Amino acid sequence: MRKPPKSGRTRNGRESKKAETENRTVMFVDEAGFYQLPAAVRTYAPRGETPVLRAPLDYDNLSAISGITQAGKLYMRIFEKSISGEEVVQFLRHVLREVSGKLTVVWDGLPAHWGSKVQAFLSEGASRRLHLEQLPGYTPDLNPDEGVWNYLKNVEMKNLCCRGIDRPKTELRRAKERLRHKTQIIKSFYREVGLV
Repeated sequence: MRKPPKSGRTRNGRESKKAETENRTVMFVDEAGFYQLPAAVRTYAPRGETPVLRAPLDYDNLSAISGITQAGKLYMRIFEKSISGEEVVQFLRHVLREVSGKLTVVWDGLPAHWGSKVQAFLSEGASRRLHLEQLPGYTPDLNPDEGVWNYLKNVEMKNLCCRGIDRPKTELRRAKERLRHKTQIIKSFYREVGLV
């Protein structure tokens, strides 16, 4: 497995101090998949009548990448294919347009995060504003952006049955827009991982 470049590694909190001294926005980033099959959660039903969800057995899916800041801002891109380096660069371009000043992105060791497309994007000039840090391996509980996926799947889109990939895409966009206006919930994801 390819190691991330030295500039993207976490070295005893030095990058955290760098973010503070350079007045950088810190954004935690993660990806998730959404399927047409419902995320079944408990719900109300008349006594003795178990609710039944009917959905086609189809494995078409959406991939999404999102980033959140401690100020409660949410940024997201949705794709109808798996996330690769090209989609990661599209997302990074999007957040660099939306966030002014310098930006530190903290994410996991997904190969697409450290691949040749991202490295080329950094070498084309993005590294002047963008700094990448890697979370320790196998520690999703340290990434507050995991809370976004949990909230979207188990609250906003719970028990959603879809026929065709267009409906989950529409519902995911609507759910994202609702969550974007709930900054206190986004901030709570930081509290859940002990970053506030």
